Amino acid sequence: MKIKNYLTLLLGLFIGVQAFSQNTQISGTVYNATDNSALAKADINVGGKIIKTDANGAFSVDCTAPMQITFSASGFKSYSEKVNKCGTTLNIGLIPAQNDLVEVEISASATPEKSELYHPVSITKLDKKEINRNTGLFLDDAINTNVPGVTMQRRAVSSGQQINIRGYGNGVGFRGANNNFDGQGSKVYLNGIAITDAEGITVLDDIDFGSIAGVEVRKGPSGSLYGLAIAGAVNLTSQKAKPGEVSVGQDFMVGSYGLQRYTTRLQIGTEKSSLLVNYGHQESDGFMLHNKSHKNFVNIIGDFTLNEKQSVNTYFGYSNSYDERGGELTIDQYNNHDYTGNARYIKNNAHSEVVSLRGGIGHNYTFNNHFSNKTTVFFSGISSNASSAGGWSDKAPVNGGLRSTLNFNHRWSDKLAISSITGVELQAQYALLTSYKMVTDSTNPDGYNIIGDLRSSQATQSYTHSVFSEWTLSLAYDISVTTGVGISSQILKLEDRVYDANSTRPRNINASYKGLVSPHVAVNKVFNKNMSAYVSYSKGYKAPVGGNIVIGATGELNTGLKPEEGNQFEIGSKGQLMEGKLQYQVALFQTNFTNKFTSVAVPLDSVTTGYTFIGNSGGQVNKGLEVAVKYNAYASKSSFISSVRPFANLTYSDFKYKNFNYQGLDAGNPVINDYSGNAVAGVSPIVANFGVDVESNKGLYANLTYQFRDAVEITSDGANPTKSYSLLNSKFGFQKRLGEHFDFNLFVGIKNITSTQYYYMVFVNQLNDAYIPAPDKINYYTGLNLKYIF
Repeated sequence: MKIKNYLTLLLGLFIGVQAFSQNTQISGTVYNATDNSALAKADINVGGKIIKTDANGAFSVDCTAPMQITFSASGFKSYSEKVNKCGTTLNIGLIPAQNDLVEVEISASATPEKSELYHPVSITKLDKKEINRNTGLFLDDAINTNVPGVTMQRRAVSSGQQINIRGYGNGVGFRGANNNFDGQGSKVYLNGIAITDAEGITVLDDIDFGSIAGVEVRKGPSGSLYGLAIAGAVNLTSQKAKPGEVSVGQDFMVGSYGLQRYTTRLQIGTEKSSLLVNYGHQESDGFMLHNKSHKNFVNIIGDFTLNEKQSVNTYFGYSNSYDERGGELTIDQYNNHDYTGNARYIKNNAHSEVVSLRGGIGHNYTFNNHFSNKTTVFFSGISSNASSAGGWSDKAPVNGGLRSTLNFNHRWSDKLAISSITGVELQAQYALLTSYKMVTDSTNPDGYNIIGDLRSSQATQSYTHSVFSEWTLSLAYDISVTTGVGISSQILKLEDRVYDANSTRPRNINASYKGLVSPHVAVNKVFNKNMSAYVSYSKGYKAPVGGNIVIGATGELNTGLKPEEGNQFEIGSKGQLMEGKLQYQVALFQTNFTNKFTSVAVPLDSVTTGYTFIGNSGGQVNKGLEVAVKYNAYASKSSFISSVRPFANLTYSDFKYKNFNYQGLDAGNPVINDYSGNAVAGVSPIVANFGVDVESNKGLYANLTYQFRDAVEITSDGANPTKSYSLLNSKFGFQKRLGEHFDFNLFVGIKNITSTQYYYMVFVNQLNDAYIPAPDKINYYTGLNLKYIF
């Protein structure tokens, strides 16, 4: 028997057995309509009798058809349905109510309360609707529009992504105080799996943002929960199978500059398990020379309930990503709209290729009403190669780790309770890094350069471990006090595989940064269950990476290099006004960074710089204000328009260097360049976003978003500012369920309606190279999403 026929038979038998066994009952599941997550303990009201869904959102009630059933859950709109036939299976998706702050899940917290009002930290959460206001394929579109205080950049169409939280930056470069080539300082997780490796570097080329259903951004030093996270943490959640539903789907999208995206999806949801298999193919020609992108993704996500106390979550991902790099434009090229690219990059066929396997398994165990544990084991294997103006490099890291947390809560009375989260995170990585010169191809001198002599071959071992514990004491008058501490360490081992016996360069180099203590203290007050105010202090560290501790030109150990340190003070408020129609979040903070990495130049002769290396000689004082507002201006179940929801957010950043200098050369003589008091490069003083979402009861929907980004200093001396810019984007669509089995979503989007010149990324302190440009003309995309429900 063919496999297809066999599976069809099994499915038919399964459905038949289910129908027979439930012909005197009505059963089904209740889930969050925005991300398909199960709603546990939702209320099912049948004739005044209320039962609750189980941990998987499942329910079963005795049938006396015809009957009216009402479904409700805290933070969601109620829904009623009349059932005329027993044995019916209902899968009910509840829509979140106006108050986005009521019912949330925080990835790691000592506070068991689901209301975000009880969490004394600045956290922004995005759901699938916010992610999909644009194409949904490029996460920077969603981050830059919806998360105040956070910017996300990329080096090409879909690679080289960096997340900058509250102006921390990403290390240092050879001409100043930043690093433009990888992400550092923030910890990034996907479905509980660490994407940030054991060295503290985050590469996102191989992440399928088109399958992401939720984003949580925690701002500021987060060492008491995430270890070496001086800037914050980002938790990404993939789409999951809808409980109680078996479906297949096919999504299509095409757009300007050769954009294509095709996604095939199988979802199998039962009472105690769910499985999603997702395949995505994505490509683009890019809008400038040598800028093509080609990606393939496979994601398999499974959730399984073993019994009332245990559940297992699994994730497996494969990706094959290839992005060409046109290189950075000079300031003159950008100002003249010359998008021919960087000739040195193009001659070297500059690109980024990443093939990866990622996986993880998480086990959740509830011991009793007071204790529960979640343990996730994860791994990744990556083969990557890249070329740029400087040459070719290969890297093959194998990374693995574990994160385990024990949650505790106990309530003595309505006014006194205690809760905590205590855990450990371990990671180890083994990698081989090789680099080569690039030379002219003698068989094709006019073509791309090819790999030449070996420059270096380095075997590295990286280890990081963190232990952490955070406790919250809930007191009378809805006052709570949170205290926590994390202790982190990082060990780096490097072996030079190209060893010269006649050289004084060391062959083996070890560096360790141990006992980095990150405390967190906060006080929170909730007013009338509608508003909260908090004050918080937190501390975090960023340890050096391998490239920092070795002086490349000499191979010597860069002794005395200290981890960067960040101390943040924050006050904030969250809440809802106007009977829940208006939700707001406000945060005012000051973060002091010390021991910032800066460059030290060593002269070769009276004119020329021989080489540079990294030292600690800088600080930043980052003062900022972040405001986010959402307003449910109009809602109706009977008129043509069902909802009108405007939103806005504002970021004000007063970030200045303090005691910040690096050693350069003047006529061959070492000089100290002091940037103290200058604005921090790469940060816009003012960023503002406005938008509105409109939906109709007939299935039509639309949104309009406006983004303003103030000028940015490209260099720390303040001599090279960018221009400010504004972007206007829009999207229109129609979605409907046709009959009982078919979901349909057709949409069209317009980007950069005003044909504004802007950039994906600005390279800080790296003149002459400066800009990664974005399309400066209006461009379009359109798509069709189809789903068949069995």
